[in-house]
Amino acid sequence: MSCAAIATRAVAPKYSARLHGSIRGFAVGVLGLTAAITASPGNASEAIRITDAWVAASDRVGGDAVLSMTVKNETDVADALMRVRCPVVNFSEKHTIDRGEGAPAMRSIPSIPIAAGTTTVLKQDAYHVMLLQTRQALAVGESFNCSIVFQKAGTIETEVKVRASP
Repeated sequence: MSCAAIATRAVAPKYSARLHGSIRGFAVGVLGLTAAITASPGNASEAIRITDAWVAASDRVGGDAVLSMTVKNETDVADALMRVRCPVVNFSEKHTIDRGEGAPAMRSIPSIPIAAGTTTVLKQDAYHVMLLQTRQALAVGESFNCSIVFQKAGTIETEVKVRASP
């Protein structure tokens, strides 16, 4: 028997078992991911509906804009708006209006709660999303898409219209 054959016989079972274990681990991972996706609460568009998403027009590049919208949670489970990504701005923040002592003040918050079975209107003097550092002027009649990310419902792509300032 050749030296190569002896080396192959001695090493092959070791690598064969390792390869078998790797394939088994991969298969278990894929099955687990499939189960997690199947167990998630359906399609995001069935759980959360976003309507009337808009921003006020602005000629200023580098400015800020309030993203207003109506969020309807049609499930019996509360959710939270976690993040907003729009191609026309550099950043976004979730805000509330703090009406403590003195004048109302805008305050950044980590998420916007969306109660179960309710409609939440995001607007300038309540919960809202602030789009920061616009990359372009926002002209009346234009529109752009934003990705609205919810804790449970996931990401929902939403068309945002540019309107004249109220």
